[in-house]
Amino acid sequence: MSDIPADDTAEFTLKASPWRVSVAPMMDWTDRHCRYFHRLLTRHSLLYTEMVSTGALLHGNAAQHLQFNPQEHPLALQLGGSAPTELAHCAKLAQAYGYDEVNLNCGCPSERVLRGAFGACLMGQPALVADGVKAMLDVVDIPVTVKHRIGIDRIESYGFVRDFVGTLAQAGCRVFIVHARNAWLQGLSPKENRDVPPLRYPLVYQLKRDFPDLTIVVNGGIRSHAQMSEHLAQVDGVMIGREAYHNPWLLASWDQQFYAAPDQNTGLTREAVELALVDYMERAGAHDGAPWYAIACHMLGLRHGLRGARKWRQVWSDHRLKSSPARSVWALAQAHVGPAQESD
Repeated sequence: MSDIPADDTAEFTLKASPWRVSVAPMMDWTDRHCRYFHRLLTRHSLLYTEMVSTGALLHGNAAQHLQFNPQEHPLALQLGGSAPTELAHCAKLAQAYGYDEVNLNCGCPSERVLRGAFGACLMGQPALVADGVKAMLDVVDIPVTVKHRIGIDRIESYGFVRDFVGTLAQAGCRVFIVHARNAWLQGLSPKENRDVPPLRYPLVYQLKRDFPDLTIVVNGGIRSHAQMSEHLAQVDGVMIGREAYHNPWLLASWDQQFYAAPDQNTGLTREAVELALVDYMERAGAHDGAPWYAIACHMLGLRHGLRGARKWRQVWSDHRLKSSPARSVWALAQAHVGPAQESD
C-alpha cells in the first residue's frame, strides 16, 4: 500500500451494497492516481484496479502493481489468470495488501489475454473458472467476484451465460458483474468489442430472476443517472466504464442519488476537486517522483461541456509545461475557466 501522506478526506462509511455503483476496471486508465481522483468525487462507489495478470504478480514487482492510497477504499483488485494455484496465491496477496475484493476477469477479449488463456475465452471453460474461484475462496475472507460477458463469438443463447453463472455459483461465487455484450474472440479488436456486439440487457435481468440470491451487476453502455436508475430497478448494481472516465463529474452526485448519503458532497465544486488533485500531485511527486502530468491526464474530462474546457484541457496536456510545477500549471489553466453555462 502506498504511504503517500494522507489528506483530510473523511473516513469512508458504507451506506448500501458495495456493488450498487462502481467504476469499471479499465486498462491504462484506472491506475492509483485515477482512482484517487475518482475518490475525490464519490466516497461510497466501489473502485477497481486495472487488470493485473497473475504472472505480473508472481514474476514481477508485486508491490509496484498492488500499492494504492488508503483513501481509495472500497477497492477491488482485478486479476487476469486461469491457473487455480496461481489465482489463489495472488488472492492471498490482494488480501494481505488490504484490498476489499478480488475480481476475476472473464470478459477481456484482447489478443494478449487470449495468448495467456484468460479473459473472455474462459467463458468456454466454466469448470476451470469454478476451480479458480474455489481455490481463491479457500484462502481468503474477502469477496471473490467474476466479471464476464453474456457470450463469446456467435454463441448468443441465454443458456450459455446462465450455465456459466450457475457453475460458478456452485463453486461459491456470489457476485457477478455482467458486461451485456458478447465478446468476439476473432474478427474484432478490443475497441470494437466495446461497441460492435449489441447490448442485450434483458439477458442480465433474466440472470437476476433465475438467481435471485446472487448479486448481479450490469455493465456496458451506461451513460446517465436515468439509465442507472432504470437498471437498478432490475438488478443489484451498475458498473460505469468509459463515461465515468470521460465525464467524471457524473460521479459527484452518486453518493446522494444512489446511497443513503443525502448531504454527501453538498457544495462540492470542480474547482475544489481540481485543487485537491493538485495537492495530491505535489505529495505524490515528493513521495515517489510521480510526474504531475501522469496524474493530470485522468482529470481532463472534469470540465466536460463547460465554457473554456477545451483551452483548460490544452494547458493541462501541454507537453511544453511538463517541467513546470503542478501548481504553476494549475494557475495557467485557471485563466481559461469560465462560468458553467455553455460548451465550447
